[in-house]
Amino acid sequence: MAKRARVRAPELTGKGGWINTGGGQLGLADLRGRIVIVDFWTFCCVNCLHVLDELRELEEKHRDTVVIIGVHSPKFVHEAEHQAVVDAVERYGVEHPVLDDPELATWKQYAVRAWPTLVVIDPEGYVVAQHAGEGHAHAIARLVEELEAEHTAKGTLRRGDGPYVAPEPEPTVLRFPGKALALPDGNFLVSDTTRHQLVELAADGESVIRRIGSGVRGFVDGSADAAGFSEPQGLALLDDGSVVVADTVNHALRRLDLATGEVTTLAGTGRQWWQGSPTSGPAREVDLSSPWDVAVFGGRVWIAMAGVHQLWAYDPADASVAVAAGTTNEGLVDGPGAEAWFAQPSGLAATADRLWLADSETSALRWVDLDSVVHTAVGTGLFDFGHRDGPAEQALLQHPLGVTALPDGSVAVSDTYNHALRRYDPATGEVTTLATDLREPSDAVLVGDDIVVVESARHRLTRLRLPEEAVRVESVAHRTRRAATEVAPGHLRLDVIFQAPAGQKLDTRYGPSTRLLVSSTPPELLLSGEGAGTDLTRALELNPAVTEGVLHVSAMAASCDDAPDNDYPACHVHQQDWGVPVRLTESGADRLPLVLAGMDGDG
Repeated sequence: MAKRARVRAPELTGKGGWINTGGGQLGLADLRGRIVIVDFWTFCCVNCLHVLDELRELEEKHRDTVVIIGVHSPKFVHEAEHQAVVDAVERYGVEHPVLDDPELATWKQYAVRAWPTLVVIDPEGYVVAQHAGEGHAHAIARLVEELEAEHTAKGTLRRGDGPYVAPEPEPTVLRFPGKALALPDGNFLVSDTTRHQLVELAADGESVIRRIGSGVRGFVDGSADAAGFSEPQGLALLDDGSVVVADTVNHALRRLDLATGEVTTLAGTGRQWWQGSPTSGPAREVDLSSPWDVAVFGGRVWIAMAGVHQLWAYDPADASVAVAAGTTNEGLVDGPGAEAWFAQPSGLAATADRLWLADSETSALRWVDLDSVVHTAVGTGLFDFGHRDGPAEQALLQHPLGVTALPDGSVAVSDTYNHALRRYDPATGEVTTLATDLREPSDAVLVGDDIVVVESARHRLTRLRLPEEAVRVESVAHRTRRAATEVAPGHLRLDVIFQAPAGQKLDTRYGPSTRLLVSSTPPELLLSGEGAGTDLTRALELNPAVTEGVLHVSAMAASCDDAPDNDYPACHVHQQDWGVPVRLTESGADRLPLVLAGMDGDG
């Protein structure tokens, strides 16, 4: 076995303390003898949620040798609140210890630059691999098997139960509900996301009429009792009276027959979409990626495809799906649908001439017109957020997940991380606050003169009277919590490090197997080096007149099994987007390494 590069792992520290340990504290010394996978994540990040799902099988298969440790490293101010992290751990079914690191102390010690990042520590306490982004589960599984064999032979592997302690279940009617739908008979249908069910409530918003789904995570069609969902979210009423469901973690659209309770699949295969997969075709044959909400607009079901930063559309007439807007690049760019950039679109609401959307990672309210041109009403980009009312061009939201069209042509925004309901009026261009003291509102529906809000972190629906006047709040503005990387003006060498997993090689059968896309905010930061290419190393020229900004880097690499006698090798796509805040100083670095997979040999 080839000698593996090793670096001593820094200690795990975080002011928020430990979750899922029964109140106990953990350190690397407690984990010695186990293979440790450290998952740097934040709960706003859909790619981080993908990784949680990728790790479930490995976590179960190697439960006696592997300990997964989540290190929660916040982007938004709300994510630095300890209770919000506790809620997220339960909401997403995290079954391993989590360190709450609100000040990014461990993130900095491990020189992490992106969510999600996975670090593998061997039983002797050394870092042996680092992977950024998603799609690495197969490589880590192979490395785990190698480490098990190596350290069994050395006598340094310790088997047994891990430090995970499950929290006590809470007896609430709903558990982290996601979206709601007002039904024609006055009842409500709610996606009971953490319990993998849909719940029909009476008009009072509290009394349970029935539950749809077994309550066990799964992808199963059938009767109301047998059907399986996986963290369902968005709901929309179809013309035939049935309901379409965004079955988020199953990467599918499901259909609920309200009369019988029967659940069938409209779109998706159950597999996650990856670069190179088909982007249109028969709906049951095309992969989707974390559909978060749905709305009927222009005769089609539009899908907020949070996992790939796009809008897709399902056409009931021919049962097909296709990309409707977005390039898969993460950011805020308006224009024709084919050129627009989104960042985790998570909420949709349709009117006759506009499709409104909550673009969560850019803390933005945006809309699509009948010509599929994308516009931004509120929001400036990935790194600015807060709670500020006033003219739309300077107003701020914080990771909104829902949007609701109001009768007067304005829209209500479920401003999730501000715990508020906001309002944008296109006629005046003003943003106001309708209500505060809502705990992570994720959706809202109109019922007469009232608005019923899904208070996700309070596990309930809350009915409010639409106020005639806005609530006054003190304005606050924030930027992302990550410290800027100091780089020198002028020449900067960008290196994306990718080492194919053991037993694999870069797949060059059909051309280059790597892709690199570079841009900046502001655009003037880059004098040269922006654009797309196939080399994972790029010479950049930074403008000395711009003192700070963000480098946006998107990288992809495809690797396949390296077996000459295998005519059908298994292939895997590794991809990650980085937004790297930089500050230009004469003493700054002239090289920026970003690890996609492997170890930086020049670091």
